[in-house]
Amino acid sequence: MFYRCKILNVNFPSSMSVGTFVKHLPFSKPKTSFPPQRLNFKSLTTTTTCVTRSSSYFETLNSRQKDQIHLYVDALLQWNQMNLTAVNEVNEVMQRHIEDSLAIIPPIQNSYISSCNNSFDNLRIVDVGSGAGLPGLVLAVACPGWEVTLVESMNKRCLFLEHAVSLIGLSNVQVVRERAEKLGQDSNFRERFDVAVARAVAEMKVLAEYCLPLVRVGGLFVAAKGHNPQDEVKSAERATNLMGASVLQLCSVESHSPHGQRTAIICLKNRPTPRKYPRDPGTPTKEPL
Repeated sequence: MFYRCKILNVNFPSSMSVGTFVKHLPFSKPKTSFPPQRLNFKSLTTTTTCVTRSSSYFETLNSRQKDQIHLYVDALLQWNQMNLTAVNEVNEVMQRHIEDSLAIIPPIQNSYISSCNNSFDNLRIVDVGSGAGLPGLVLAVACPGWEVTLVESMNKRCLFLEHAVSLIGLSNVQVVRERAEKLGQDSNFRERFDVAVARAVAEMKVLAEYCLPLVRVGGLFVAAKGHNPQDEVKSAERATNLMGASVLQLCSVESHSPHGQRTAIICLKNRPTPRKYPRDPGTPTKEPL
């Protein structure tokens, strides 16, 4: 059984569409333009297909959205006795969490428009292992046209997420307390989402089994990883293929992490996930594919 946390339904006036917001994001296109290709794992150590850079994605938000982010950050630090984050200073939260979360929007946009041939303004997003709401809650603020589902198995974290969503006044978010493995076998969630995202949850071959059963055929799975994930991506090739997907591209994004760079791993769902996946809760971690 899964549990939906009750969310305060507040109408959220937005002064700009997602498309307008993204159009104003300060990111640069790669010098050479070419369509996404399946990665050649033999040359993966040198392969990236897009680069985004920004001094501050936060500054592209409107005043309402900035206020909402500040409310969220204040609540996060006030509730941090739950060990929601290892960061305890406002500036660090803004730099390492908020900017990192916002930085994956351009890679999602580029890949979705080029590969999925659908509108970018009204996506159904699932954030698997949302924890403190990163990146899902931040994406919901920046892109109010998106319907965002935050999946988290720990009750205390769900209580925080429910509080934060109500405090901020988001009507485009639902919080679901359940294991990803169970949701992936639930017809109300299985293959229902345009994009699944995950940040700081598990290694890639485990994430593939958590996330890809939730993504519709033709949708995307986006994993936010560190500055050098090539070995992890190569190790996850079999698991990704078993789930019905392939790695589309790796996008390097500017970050305030110790290495100054993070990577968005973009996977395209090509075919339905076999019914036997995901396996029982805990199995993907104990016996990764």
